[in-house]
Amino acid sequence: MLENYSIDVQRLFLEMMLEDASSYVRVQNIYNPQNFDKSLRPAAEFIKEHSDKYNTLPDRTQIAASTGVKLNTVPDLNEGHYDWFMQEFESFTKRQELERAILKSADLLEKGEFEPVEKLIKDAVQISLTKDLGTDFWADPEGMFDRYFNNGGQVSTGWPQLDKLLYGGFSRGELNIFAGGSGSGKSLVMMNIALNWVQLGLNGVYITLELSEELTGLRTGAMLTNTSTKDIRRDKETAALKIKMVGKKSGGYQVKALPAQSNINDIRAFLKEYQIKTGKRVDFMMIDYLDLLMPVSAKVSPNDLFVKDKYVSEELRNLAKELGVLMVTASQLNRSAVEEIEFDHSHISGGISKINTADNVFGIFTSRAMKERGKYQIQCMKSRSSTGVGQKIDLEYNIETMRITDPGVDETDSFRGGPKPSIMDSIKARATVGTAGTQDDDTVKYEKPTGTPAWEQGPKVDAEVQSTKLKGLLNKIKAG
Repeated sequence: MLENYSIDVQRLFLEMMLEDASSYVRVQNIYNPQNFDKSLRPAAEFIKEHSDKYNTLPDRTQIAASTGVKLNTVPDLNEGHYDWFMQEFESFTKRQELERAILKSADLLEKGEFEPVEKLIKDAVQISLTKDLGTDFWADPEGMFDRYFNNGGQVSTGWPQLDKLLYGGFSRGELNIFAGGSGSGKSLVMMNIALNWVQLGLNGVYITLELSEELTGLRTGAMLTNTSTKDIRRDKETAALKIKMVGKKSGGYQVKALPAQSNINDIRAFLKEYQIKTGKRVDFMMIDYLDLLMPVSAKVSPNDLFVKDKYVSEELRNLAKELGVLMVTASQLNRSAVEEIEFDHSHISGGISKINTADNVFGIFTSRAMKERGKYQIQCMKSRSSTGVGQKIDLEYNIETMRITDPGVDETDSFRGGPKPSIMDSIKARATVGTAGTQDDDTVKYEKPTGTPAWEQGPKVDAEVQSTKLKGLLNKIKAG
């Protein structure tokens, strides 16, 4: 890299572009005439204006006639020269943009305007040319699939049913949201997943904007030691010893409380400090929860939920992609969802903006009565990577330890997250129903379903509605 981009070097940049128009195309996304010396700026501006208007570069005669700036030919240029040009022009542009950003920032800081300063500096630092050509789809499809499945992208949630529904688990760089009403256990769901991940050896942080670090830690300790919080109070030493023993075989886990209405920059600053002081790479982040964050990119009222949550969810997803981490957060369901047995996008507080941004969204079906019976139910409301939308999974809950576990996958039960029956299976099932009375007793057998039936887990459907649905189903079977 050159230490000094003199007028002669800047002139050479312009002359090399005129020799090979493709070089201008390659740097067009970062080309800014304002970065050139005042003596060359008219020529730089003319080149850009002419290119934008006519989709071609002007010749040297046109530039000289219009601006008075004479640019010479550069003979015997080869590919190596243009590699040098690309590298140095990027460095030159970044240096000039950063210098001008710092000068502008001084005036803004005097006025107390801090947010524009951050954007100016960030935009200047992030200037770069497009060098990564992405993935050649035809060249190595098997390698492409391996990179997707095996590069640490997909990670098991610790709940086989949910993994199956998602075709493997959560992916790095994606935003995952668990939505539930007040007291539904959104925090408990995230704590349980976090615990599953640290025991896999992943390093993670739990950002709480509602609960204290101590309460979050106490609940996690109960889950980890398989004891109640009441028992931990009685024997803190034994619980602490168990936690330390597990910690020796687990990944790093940091719990950090931030005040409500913090923003992504607060989270980013904490992560940077954490990584510097611990030397650990963060694999996952739990944000408890999205609705309590404020956006950085726009000044909005905390009461304007649609706009606020739109920006916050976008910033969270961008942070996940930037850091390549597993990102899980939660969101509040509105009051209209309390009595529902199925969730849709309208039930999420703040509306469709979060749904559109997130990669996976899940609704939490639970109540005090369900918790007491040891039941949790989760419905997939959105998934970019699977066809599981609308499906529900049943999980088991220990009310004493607050541990949420998966009872397992029943391959024959689609309600439990297993595969849906094929068309042929459905036809066979219909045939069995229609001819059951004519078959031998040992041909048709009834097996009691395992687990808690769906009708016992939520509000009962009105009898009239059930009757209508049954009549419709019977008519379809007869017609078929």
